[in-house]
Amino acid sequence: MPFHVFEPRYRDMVKYCIDNDVMLGVCHTRGIVRDIKQQQTPEEALNSNQATYKPYEVFSAGKVELLEELDAGRMGILVHFETRLELKQVRQLLPFNIWACELYKDEPVDEADLAILKQTHEKVMQRLLAMSHSNEEAIKMLTSDQWQDLSTTEFSFMVNGSVGMPIDIKQGILEMRHPQQRLDALLKLLNSIQSSFQA
Repeated sequence: MPFHVFEPRYRDMVKYCIDNDVMLGVCHTRGIVRDIKQQQTPEEALNSNQATYKPYEVFSAGKVELLEELDAGRMGILVHFETRLELKQVRQLLPFNIWACELYKDEPVDEADLAILKQTHEKVMQRLLAMSHSNEEAIKMLTSDQWQDLSTTEFSFMVNGSVGMPIDIKQGILEMRHPQQRLDALLKLLNSIQSSFQA
């Protein structure tokens, strides 16, 4: 997933992750811990840290790739999400958070459930294609080898990360520990969106 990084503390965090070959976590937030003043010039925004938020405990993480260094110290980066982690113990708060974490694993998938899981995977894909019929870029993405070759587990996370929805729903799906649960929730959501389009 691409990101534009401009706050000083996050620029430092990205450099730390790259220099030390550690994963960077990206989480949804529960609320604001420290707010910023409402009006800022672009120069002030680039040279000061912005609002501080309370994170959800379960989040996605992956290694960072620096795509480009921009003016005023800004960065274009790509985070290659590879796992889910759960916050356990804070190791550092300033200038950026470092936490001890544990893997947040899925429950094992029974062989007897694979057929239904595959069917649900296909239903979600067909719904996405139907909803994207007038968007050439979306169709190109969904029919690409990258998407077509995803395992059911990878597909459930990719869809959750790509479809716009309220944060509490997205977080709830992220915390589900079985791909069938995630795909069922996503299919229900996509069906409700299509129904609202047809109304």
